[in-house]
Amino acid sequence: MKVVTVIGARPQYVKAAPVSRALAAAGVTEVLADTGQHHDDNLSRVFIEDLRMTPPAYVLGIAGGSHAEMTGRMLPAIEQVLDREQPAAVLVYGDTNSTLAGALTAAKKAVPIVHVEAGLRSFQATMPEEINRRTVDHLSSLLFCPTQVALDNLAREGIGGPFDRLARQAHIVGDVMVDALRLFSGQAPRHPAIADLAAGSYVLVTAHRAETTADPALLSNLVRQLAALAADLPVVFPLHPRTRKALADLGELHRLTEVPNLRLLEPLGYLDFSAALKGARTVITDSGGVQKEAAIVGVPCLTLRNETEWLETVESGWNRLIGRRPETLVSLVQSASPPSCGPLTVYGDGYAAKRIADCLSNWDCSEPIAAEGSQR
Repeated sequence: MKVVTVIGARPQYVKAAPVSRALAAAGVTEVLADTGQHHDDNLSRVFIEDLRMTPPAYVLGIAGGSHAEMTGRMLPAIEQVLDREQPAAVLVYGDTNSTLAGALTAAKKAVPIVHVEAGLRSFQATMPEEINRRTVDHLSSLLFCPTQVALDNLAREGIGGPFDRLARQAHIVGDVMVDALRLFSGQAPRHPAIADLAAGSYVLVTAHRAETTADPALLSNLVRQLAALAADLPVVFPLHPRTRKALADLGELHRLTEVPNLRLLEPLGYLDFSAALKGARTVITDSGGVQKEAAIVGVPCLTLRNETEWLETVESGWNRLIGRRPETLVSLVQSASPPSCGPLTVYGDGYAAKRIADCLSNWDCSEPIAAEGSQR
C-alpha cells in the first residue's frame, strides 16, 4: 500500500515522525510531500533533522498570502504529486491550510483521505483551524482520534458509527504527540542560551498565531506584561519569524531586547523546545499543541486564547484560558500551580503511531474494519 502524506507546518513534522517510522515497519510505502507552509529553515529543516526523518520527496515551496490564497495555490501542486504517485490514500494531520489542501485535492481526485488528530473541536466557528478540521473530518474515510471526546464529537456529527451511510471509520488510537515525546524527549539538554537557568525557575513564552501577530493592541500589551514579569522571573521567548516581524513593525522588538532578564531566542527545534518546556515553571502560549504538551509533561499553562480544542487540558486544571487581553500576567504566573491530578494521561500511552500503521496496513477502502476503540 502506498500513501502520500501532506505536511507543511512545524507541529506536523513532529506528528509525522513516529507515524512514518511505524508505517515503514508495517510495510506501508509513504511518500512525504511538504507544502512549504512553514518555509523558514528553523521551522522545517531543523525539525526534520531533530526527528531523524527522511527528507520529503516533494517540497512544493508554497507559503504566504491569505488563508484562501495559500490553500488555493497548494491544490494544483498537490494534484501533480497525486497524479505522479497514484497513492491508495492521502494522509493528513491536524488542521492547517496544508491539511485542508491535501484533503480537498484528494477528495477531488477520489482518493481516500486518512485524518490523524480527527474529531477536535473548539466550537469557535470563525477560527480558521476549526473550519479546516471540520471540513477535513467530513471528507475523510478513515479518522484517527486522540481521545474519547474527539470520537464523541465525530459521532454527534454523524461520522463513524453504525448510522454513517458513507461507511467512514473512526478509531481512538491516542495522540501521536505522546509518541514523539516518548521517542525523542530527553535527547537534548536545554538550549545553551538558557542552560544556566534552574529547572522551574523561568517562564517560557510562545506567540505566533496570525490572530496574535495581527493584533497590535494585544502585542503591545503582551510586551508590557512580559517586561513586568521579567522583573520577578527569567522569561524565555523564542520568536517565530512572523512574531519578530510584527514586533519590529510596531517598534516593540527593540523594547523587548532591552528588558533585563528577558531572553529572546531564535525559533527552537523540537528537541530544544521540549527540553525548555520540561524545565519551565509556567508556559504562556497561543499555540494549540503547546497546551497539550505542557499538560503531558506537567507544566502549568496560560493560553492567550478564548477557546481551545484541547478541552481536557482546561478541565484537568493544567491549562487556563486567559483570553486575548492579558492584563495580569504577573499575578497569573505567580498563582499558577500544578493540579493534584498529576500530568495528563488521557492522550494515550505513546503507541498511537503503531495503531495507525496497523490499521492502515490492513485497510480495504471498500470494507469497514474493526479496531480497538473504533465505532462501527
